[in-house]
Amino acid sequence: MGLGSILGTGIFVSIGLAAGVAGPSVILAVALAAAVATFNGLSSAQLAASHPVSGGTYEYGYRYLGPAAGFTAGWTFLCAKSASAATAALGFAGYVLGALGHAGGAAQVALALAAVGVLTLLVASGMQRSSRANAAIVSLTLLALAAFVVAGLPSALRGAPAHLADFYGGDGAAWRDLLHATALAFVAYTGYGRIATLGEEIRDPARSIPKAIVVTLVTTMALYVAVAFVAVAAAGAPRLAEATRAAAAPLEIVARGFGVPAVAWLVAAGAVTAMLGVLLNLLLGLSRVLLAMSRRGDMPRRFARLGGERRSPRAAVVAVGCAIAALTLTGSVRTTWSLSAFTVLVYYALTNLAALRLPAEQRLYGRWVPACGLASCLGLAFWVEPAIWLTGLAGIGAGLVWHAVAQRRLRAAAPDAG
Repeated sequence: MGLGSILGTGIFVSIGLAAGVAGPSVILAVALAAAVATFNGLSSAQLAASHPVSGGTYEYGYRYLGPAAGFTAGWTFLCAKSASAATAALGFAGYVLGALGHAGGAAQVALALAAVGVLTLLVASGMQRSSRANAAIVSLTLLALAAFVVAGLPSALRGAPAHLADFYGGDGAAWRDLLHATALAFVAYTGYGRIATLGEEIRDPARSIPKAIVVTLVTTMALYVAVAFVAVAAAGAPRLAEATRAAAAPLEIVARGFGVPAVAWLVAAGAVTAMLGVLLNLLLGLSRVLLAMSRRGDMPRRFARLGGERRSPRAAVVAVGCAIAALTLTGSVRTTWSLSAFTVLVYYALTNLAALRLPAEQRLYGRWVPACGLASCLGLAFWVEPAIWLTGLAGIGAGLVWHAVAQRRLRAAAPDAG
């Protein structure tokens, strides 16, 4: 479940984005991002153990930090994952067109919008992905990435002396670039929170959930670092970044140079299935978060309506689909992924802050774990482009204004209802 939740858009897109920022030191950024994710995952685990309800940090924020923080967590989750879903749609389109020998541009946006539209209709009708399909997607993704590493290792070893020579410049700008790249790479690990929600379905959750999170993140980090090393050493960071800008399909483009055509096709197939799986999963998850927020009055009540034989939250699904489509229209995976990076770091900062408020008898770890997670999330969030974090802060501010207005209306309507 952990691998299925984490492997997806990040490994196929974010490495190219981060390479464009930090150059060869993207390999180090991928490892640092895993460390940050581990702190956040352990904070999520102990919150889930003490407060085993659906809703994640949205519910933890309400319980331990107050309504405004709870709403902010839910709102930033919607923003972050909508941006991730738009990246998945654009990445899916980039890999499909790349495999067919076509460039990106308008065709990429059109195909991405079509994918969002079709999956929105499927989710609105009540369709859900089975665990068997999830296992198939994860297996194909792992096979594709393993083939990429094995087939590309000879090229990477030949190219390493030239492409990794200037691994890290050592000046202030290099540090800023490394932290920026770490923020972008961090999003590739998100998904571990789903492991923390399984407390009611496994034996000895206090022991098993933290172990599952750590093992999953270590496994994923090893795979991500191997892929990053092969991609950067074989093709060079500039070419990797350019492949991401031009077609949002960096690994497939790099794999073409390995001299084994089947590997490029396998990477494209793994990317396509993984990103469609991510998009479908996010449509399901985001619509349910919007449903929960609407029931509490944090979002318009119309999104709390259920319809059809399967009692699907159609209005919430359509609203989420429209938001993802709007972000897809930017046509830029760098913009959507960077916005996702900022908002998801704010979201997990609130997770760690809530974990710091846990009573001593409910803590599984020392306070240093959420303290490190909080410091690293807030520290990394503001290393993305200023335009991105300013946009993110404006969006959070607009959400809080809406929340204040909505709560005032609810309080005003309460006496009348009584």
